[in-house]
Amino acid sequence: MPQVPRRALVVIDVQNDYVGGNLPVEYPPVELSLAKIGKAMDAARGADVPIVVVHNVLPEGAPIMAAGTHGAELHSTVTSRGWDHYVLKTLPSAFANTDLEAWLNEREIDTIAIVGYMTHNCDFSTAVQAVHAGFAVEFLSDASGSLPYANGAGSASAEEIHRVVTVVMQSRFAAVLSTDQWVDNLATGAQPGRDTIFASNQRARGLRV
Repeated sequence: MPQVPRRALVVIDVQNDYVGGNLPVEYPPVELSLAKIGKAMDAARGADVPIVVVHNVLPEGAPIMAAGTHGAELHSTVTSRGWDHYVLKTLPSAFANTDLEAWLNEREIDTIAIVGYMTHNCDFSTAVQAVHAGFAVEFLSDASGSLPYANGAGSASAEEIHRVVTVVMQSRFAAVLSTDQWVDNLATGAQPGRDTIFASNQRARGLRV
């Protein structure tokens, strides 16, 4: 029988700048993802899964998340629910120059479930670093979100960025699932499906179902 994961829910950068501020999340619609983040936090609390809240604050004068601004503050979805551990960061990954890894290891947590913003930046970099540190990762795709980009490399919509990054995560770095699936798994003990780079490529090439 598979071992039950020892989980923590890691809530990344749910801040006002992403909710109608200077860096608005577009896909999934931010109102939807905020509701799912709240649902995941409530379920974690009910299942005695510790909640880690991650907060990205940049220097004064930065165009986003600047210290002392409303945009940098945590959204009320998070502040109204509270947390077991708080992580202040300045780099994309929640593990970079923080105590997160040590805090998880002290509690013998082996699996982190990630929600929050942004899918393709802080969520993805946290998932990659978590895997390199030996943790299993679950990513709640409807409790996260992306925004559009245009730069010297080209352009992509928020939906394209979110979709592609979640496919990449599922291929190696995380089990990607909905919040409802994750909540059900907490209740039943079921474990999410995981995939591999090879199997993902075989499917894309029509060599397996």
